[in-house]
Amino acid sequence: MKTILFTFVVLIFVLTPVYGQLLSDATGLVNQLDVEIGGQTFEVKTVSNFNVRDFEFDVDDKKLTLFISSGLENNLGELIIPKSLLGGNMTFYLNDDEYFPKVDATERISFVTLNFTGSGDNKLDILGTTYFFGLTEKDDILENQPISAIPPIENTNDSLLWIFFAVPLVIVIVFVAIKIKKRN
Repeated sequence: MKTILFTFVVLIFVLTPVYGQLLSDATGLVNQLDVEIGGQTFEVKTVSNFNVRDFEFDVDDKKLTLFISSGLENNLGELIIPKSLLGGNMTFYLNDDEYFPKVDATERISFVTLNFTGSGDNKLDILGTTYFFGLTEKDDILENQPISAIPPIENTNDSLLWIFFAVPLVIVIVFVAIKIKKRN
């Protein structure tokens, strides 16, 4: 029984550091950016493994700028931008270089998936061709309801978590079976 316990403790110390970094990369920081224009507030949400320190919205240029701070080399994030704030054909610039993230859209939102490298401070500019798109009256602006649910970042580490928990369990079961067989 001491062998089983020793093996289990050793596996915890071996597997945890190996997969710990992958688990921390997948965690999501949630930011709600309230963009105020003309007395109206539009909610932009982010879920990412980096921090959005600050943001700016330039009405004249139809541009949303996010100031990003990251301690990781590989950055993953998702943005939900209401089309009533910024819409049309969007162009993205990461640190002043054109950037091509994955963009999905519905009638009401643009869902942007960011995946880039570079730790430290980064700047993401999002330029739209329209803003206040589809809002013709003040009542339309007031109906701009906040987005209540953020789709989660897809967890690509499910198989690693399975290994992390299943391997020690299988080893314990095998050792117990061997002990029982030796007693018979």
